[in-house]
Amino acid sequence: MQNNNKKIFENIISKTKIYLIIIAILLVIICVLDINYIGPALIFYVLILIYAYFSEQKKKNELSEHIQELNFHVDKTAKNALINSPFPLIIVETNGNIIWKSKKFAKEFANNDIGSVLNDLLKQIKLEIENNEEKKERTISREVEVGNKIYEVQGQYNKSKNEYMLTLYFLDKTQNVEIEKKYEESQICVGLVMIDNYEEINQRIEDEEKPGVLAQIEKTLYDWASTFEGLIIKSERDTFVCIFEKKYLPMLEEGKFSILDTIKELELSDKIPITLSISISNEGESNYEKYKSAQTGVDIALGRGGDQAVVRKEGRYTFFGGKTQEVEKRTKVKARIVSHALEELMVQAQNVMIMGHTNGDIDSMGSSMGIYRLAKTLNIEAYIVNNSTGIGLQNFIEVAREEKEYDNVIIGKAEALTKITPETLLVIVDTHKRSYVEVPELLEQTNKIVIIDHHRKSPDYIEDAILTFHEVYASSAAELVTEILEYAQKQVTLATLEAEALYAGIMMDTKNFTFKTGVRTFEAAAYLRKCGVDIIKVKKWFQSDLKTYNKISKIVENAEITNETIGISTYTENDKDANIICAKAADELLTISDITASFVIGNLGDKVCISGRSIGDINVQIILEKLGGGGHITLAGAQVEGMTIEEVKQELINRINEYFSEISS
Repeated sequence: MQNNNKKIFENIISKTKIYLIIIAILLVIICVLDINYIGPALIFYVLILIYAYFSEQKKKNELSEHIQELNFHVDKTAKNALINSPFPLIIVETNGNIIWKSKKFAKEFANNDIGSVLNDLLKQIKLEIENNEEKKERTISREVEVGNKIYEVQGQYNKSKNEYMLTLYFLDKTQNVEIEKKYEESQICVGLVMIDNYEEINQRIEDEEKPGVLAQIEKTLYDWASTFEGLIIKSERDTFVCIFEKKYLPMLEEGKFSILDTIKELELSDKIPITLSISISNEGESNYEKYKSAQTGVDIALGRGGDQAVVRKEGRYTFFGGKTQEVEKRTKVKARIVSHALEELMVQAQNVMIMGHTNGDIDSMGSSMGIYRLAKTLNIEAYIVNNSTGIGLQNFIEVAREEKEYDNVIIGKAEALTKITPETLLVIVDTHKRSYVEVPELLEQTNKIVIIDHHRKSPDYIEDAILTFHEVYASSAAELVTEILEYAQKQVTLATLEAEALYAGIMMDTKNFTFKTGVRTFEAAAYLRKCGVDIIKVKKWFQSDLKTYNKISKIVENAEITNETIGISTYTENDKDANIICAKAADELLTISDITASFVIGNLGDKVCISGRSIGDINVQIILEKLGGGGHITLAGAQVEGMTIEEVKQELINRINEYFSEISS
């Protein structure tokens, strides 16, 4: 305020000086015209100076009195505003020393423990101030909860001796928060409910019983929707659209979508188990976008075997259920359609490039060779991308190299990147995960991508494929490729090595036709057997040398039992083939009586790998999916970065315990 007063005085003086200068100039002009006016002009100018001086002094005194009076009223008003502030106000130092607080503050927090909240707030503010001492903006904005209310704390700070002095306003925003919460909870969630085995129900139930059975299924769904005030509408014969408010979503998640179990308990005439695939989404600017997101979720649920619920929120998928085995689809219509479509895509492409997953196995390699033979039958240039040849492929690769045809067919990453073009058809086999393919860079070089896979669908799937043959009931990718070859429009004649590679892929993933085998698995194996497969030769590819066998025996010997029936062991050597050794050790552990699931953890150097196996009672895929992995109920794997083997082991045990707590609740 003093600076402002000084400026006002300076403005008045400067204006007076200008007037005096103008008068002096005029008087000089008059004296020049007539020298007789010099004397009177001097007397007149002196009188003006005297008048100006006294007039100036008077104005200064009057202005000073006015400013003092104004300052008094402003200070008084400011003090009254602080004291009678409509918001709780406090002046406090960062050490907790309260300088002053308003009446509103004392009244507002009379019955609340503001002390602990204020101390925590001051510690946070002091830490922020000390970390940003050069910050020009000295304002504070925080949100705190006191009692049942939420306050937005705003204010400023200044340095005071060794502490910072804060002036803080507490603005009650509880009502705004409640309104925002109600608005958020009232947002619409869109869901899709699909009956997985509708066709089977339709075929196996007598005509006179169908209306009653389908009505019972629909009534069960309508009753379920009524528990969360949802609207459910039948859109197709096996699909329902469900709409409800977001506030009910936590209730459904907490109940783990109990409708999945309820629907399976329906008493039908011939005890057909009914399963559902459910997808819920609250992501999207419009309800149509939420519907499209829910459709994607249904595809994922079906790609994971059905009998589960998928919830899409905050950019992530959450899965519920999915603990039962996949149901084999007996029809081969889709295999025939995919086969014909794949042929058309190959004919239109400049060349074909086939790629499996990282650390490829005989299933991915056998599938690749089957697709290669289809391309060559159509006279299309084709290559197989393979960057790794561990012990799982070593024996086979040595045999393949003896065949001259494959000298320039199996190529590495560098060569693949030089041969791929936007017109290349890229066929991905035995995986659908973007982060798990052999050379991820190839995905960016072409938009003509085909996926052939049998693993349960992961959120990290390749979205932009133009053709997908993803059947989780299949034993292996080799089984799917064999069906494609069977139904090709142009007859495909497999070389003996190619047929043996496909047969070996089926053998490996079914553990010698023990796990995950269906009618179509044996049909595919029979077709390959007719192509001249030497079973003894294939068997030799799976044989381990003595050194590897001793490693596996040591892993089995060191196994620990947790949760009564789960075997866990570790392989600590830094071995590039650790994933293969761990997989074989996990298989071996499963041959021991009373062990229903096995996990072996290995060291890949920069990563830790986990191989999980089960006889079917325990879903190892759900357990390892929580560690970033995937697979099937009986066979799954994962790779973890940034953790030691012991840390991964403890995390695995935690996830196993979590799995059992979920299925028991």
